[in-house]
Order: sequence, then C-alpha cells, then structure tokens
Amino acid sequence: MIGCENRQAMLNSLLDGELDAVNTAEAEAHLASCHECREEFERLRSVRDAIAQPGARHRAPDSLRARIDAALASGEPTASRRALPSWLAPGVAGALAASLAFLLVVPPGAQAGLDDQLIAAHIRSLQVAHLTDVRTSDEHQVRPWFNGKIDFAPQVPELAAAGFPLAGGRLDYVNGRTVAALVYRRRLHTINLFVWPESGSGARHLQKSGYSLEEWSAGGLRYAAVSDVGPGDLAQFRQAFTASTGGK
Repeated sequence: MIGCENRQAMLNSLLDGELDAVNTAEAEAHLASCHECREEFERLRSVRDAIAQPGARHRAPDSLRARIDAALASGEPTASRRALPSWLAPGVAGALAASLAFLLVVPPGAQAGLDDQLIAAHIRSLQVAHLTDVRTSDEHQVRPWFNGKIDFAPQVPELAAAGFPLAGGRLDYVNGRTVAALVYRRRLHTINLFVWPESGSGARHLQKSGYSLEEWSAGGLRYAAVSDVGPGDLAQFRQAFTASTGGK
C-alpha cells in the first residue's frame, strides 16, 4: 500500500497520469482513506487547472519559430552558434526546437492517464467489495438514488433484454471529480459505466491492460464503459444503451 511517507511523488504521478492501473487503484484507495493526502491532491489539482487557463501559458510567436526553422534548414552559423563549440551548437539548437515545440503543442498523455484511472476505478470496485451503493435491477430506484449526490442526472436504462442486466449504481472518483458509476452484468462479467458532465468529445474504443473501454458523449454527458469482456460485447453494450436512451 502506498503510504504518506512518499505521498508527494505519489500525488504528482497520479495527477499527471503516470501510474499504471494497479498503482492508480492503490493511490486512489489511499486518497479515499487519508484526509490530509486528499486535501493536498485537491491543492495540486487546483494549481494545475489554474495554469491550464487561457492566458496563463505564453505561446511563442510564429515569427520566432519561422526564424529557428530557417536557421536550422540553412545550416548557416548565427552569432549565438559561433560563440559555442562546434560540437555543442547542434545540441543547443535541437534543445531550443524541442522547447519551442513544448510551448506550441499540448503534451500528450492526458487521455492515457484518464484511461488508466477508469481501469483502476473498475479494478478497485471489484477488489474492495464496493461495486454498488444501491443494489437493484430497478432503474426507477437507481436513478433517483443519485439525486442530491451529484449535479447531473444520468440515464439508467434496464438492458436485460439486450443481455446486459442492471445491477445497481454507486458514486466513484475519477480524474479529480465525483462521477456516477452504473453497474451492468454480461454473463459472469461486470461492466462499469462511468458518467460525468462533458460535451464535445468524440466516440472512441480501445483495449488496454486486458480491459476493454468504450467511450462516447450524449446530452452533455461523457460515458465510459469498462470491463474485461471482449470489445465486441462492449460495443454491443454501448449500442443497447444508446438505443434505449435515444442518444440522450
């Protein structure tokens, strides 16, 4: 179990999406039980969100990039390059170009980090016997249970006729916020469907660490289904869910 003695490294790695699914599950379980670490994580997340706001990051002007590209392409020495040993100048130019690229391009890995968190939340729900807060196949009991606990209303269709019976629901914690988790079954397998407010994201599907993920957006909400069933079964689940809810 990850402890408080190395919490700073753990929290930074969790925030940056650098932990694998198992370590993410352990870290999030620690946050659930440690108030001090949870407060520190929220502080770090607030700093990250503030830095990501428009205007907080300086974008190098296009003219600077054009001048650097032209200098690299021409191979002509500049005043700064002449002042450096010949063996060092190319490395400095390369580092400068890399730094410029960092300013112009958002670093990749945010989506991969979210994928790991979703898988970790799925694993955690099975490991700690906290699969459901409300255990019922009655959609008319599951959906009202979320009232007052989250600031949105997820669709909760019963999909037994399509081969995906509803098992219940719970609250979970993914990507720094509380989300709804709807639980469905596929034969002996569990499907966790995580739901949170987000619009404008396209559909995607992938397999990672032995798990299948299916994601889509509808009605201002983001849906992410995670399970160890095959990708074909999870695609069928998504089709049954969207057909039952009318894509809302």
